[in-house]
Formats: sequence, C-alpha cells, structure tokens
Amino acid sequence: MLLFPAQPFAERVPDDAYADEVAAAERLGLTTALVDVEALMESNTRRALRGVRAAEAEQTAIYRGWMLRPEVYAALYGALLEKQWRLINTPAQYRHTHYLPESYPLIAPHSPLTRWLPAQAAEDAGPADLINLLAPFGARAVIVKDYVKSRKHEWHDACFIPDASATEAALKVIQTFLDRQGSEFQGGVVLREFEAFMPLTQHSKSGMPLTREYRLFFAAGQIIGAYEYWEEGDYPGEAVPLELFKAVGKQIQSRFLTMDIAQRTDGVWRIMELGDGQVAGLPERADRDTFYAALGRLLRGSSPV
Repeated sequence: MLLFPAQPFAERVPDDAYADEVAAAERLGLTTALVDVEALMESNTRRALRGVRAAEAEQTAIYRGWMLRPEVYAALYGALLEKQWRLINTPAQYRHTHYLPESYPLIAPHSPLTRWLPAQAAEDAGPADLINLLAPFGARAVIVKDYVKSRKHEWHDACFIPDASATEAALKVIQTFLDRQGSEFQGGVVLREFEAFMPLTQHSKSGMPLTREYRLFFAAGQIIGAYEYWEEGDYPGEAVPLELFKAVGKQIQSRFLTMDIAQRTDGVWRIMELGDGQVAGLPERADRDTFYAALGRLLRGSSPV
C-alpha cells in the first residue's frame, strides 16, 4: 500500500503537492490511502490513520509525503503495525538517512568535508562551540544547515559562508540560519565544505546558484530512478556514472532512499546528501508512471528494476 498526505481539512482529498503521484499510483492499480498529517503532528495517530484499513496479514507500506521528525515517523510506524502494515523502513533506518551525521561515515570518501554540533534547539548552539566547529575548515568556504535541511534559497543570508576563518561574518550567517529555522531546527548545526560544482543556472526567484545535481532513488539496493534535480536550466544530457554509486548505495542501512549527486568542476562526481525515499521530493522532470511501476514491484516483493 502507498500512503499519501491528505489535503488539510479535507481528509478524503490528496494534498495538492502529491495529487499527480496519487494519480500515477492509481493508474497502475496500486492500493493507496491518505494520512491526516496534521493529526499525526498532534500525536493523534488514531485520527491520522482513520482512512487506512487494517490488513488481514502483515504487508509492506510506503509513505510518500512531507518530511517527518524521527519521533513522528516512529509513531506512524508503530500505529501502522497495529493495522498489519509495516513501513518499508524501520524508524532506525529512517533516521539513518534523514539525519546527515548518521550516514555520513558511509559516504565521507565521496562527499564534502562535514562537521556537526549536536543541539536540542537552535538556541543551544553557543558562539564558542560554533567557533570550534568552524576551525577545521580554515579559510575555506562552507555552507550551514541542520541535520536535515539548509536554507539554500536564502543563500547569502543564511546558508553560504565564503570564508570560515572570517569569524564574525561566519557567525552572523550561522545565527541568521538558526533564527530563521526556529522550531523547524533538527538535530544540530552542520557545516559542510563548499565545493565548486558544474553550474546550471541561477534560481529565478532566490538567485541561488544552481548546479547540475541529480537525484537517485534506491530501492532494495537497486537504482530505480536517476533524475535531473532542478526544473530550471538546461542539463547537457551527460551520462551519470551510476555504477560509481551503486556500491555505496548498497551499504546504506535503508530499503528505500535517495542519493543526491553532482559533478565538481574538476570532473569528480560527489554525493551531496542522502534522504529517506519516502519523504524525498520526486523531481518535476521524473516520469511518475515509471517511478510508481518500480515501487509497485517493490511492494509485491519482486525486483524493483
């Protein structure tokens, strides 16, 4: 079964953002159900899942919806088990790809230098600890994010630090990020070395520089989709070296995940980050029917490719 978020205050209508995915799944004859995400966030799992029927025997389910904090995902996982539906990733597997520091050791040889500072809330990250966090980067450029998200569309104010050794300016960017994240802050502060990737274009609204990024979807250790990440800009039609990343993907402790990759200006391909495949956006340029056909094969227990 595939689970999608319901439209707020209209529990029988799919959220507009996922309507095309629901339609693709239904065209292929896949079983779907809607989740009341607002009720889920309020810890009311009974209400959240009242549109989900119980199965006669345990079966696999895949959630395709908005990002959930690990504790919320765990509650969803447990409530679905009571209805004989087992989400494709356990709470531990979800956290493994959702929180960058959890999986970073597995991708470190192929990924920018990354350091982090655990913090329960944004205000827990003090200046002294942040200065220590900046130190390993010397005068290199870095980006700031939390364990899950950056504010990349606020590139110059709350994301990009051109010189990590310029302490005052760097702390200003980090503090702006923390202030704007507010209650959305998760896990801690993460700094990642900025690497020069092949340029694509500038974002039409934020002005953020876009690079030639691709999103790979892995299911059961196999790549089921490789998509151009951005809907803006003209990709050159280059061959993406999937074999390079297959071995890495098989090491990740997840049955359904995403891997975002890009090519540096020196030609080296790098892993930007991982994500749980259930809460990762499907790029606009991805063919919905092909993607959901692969998920259907996964749900039936056969090879997804």
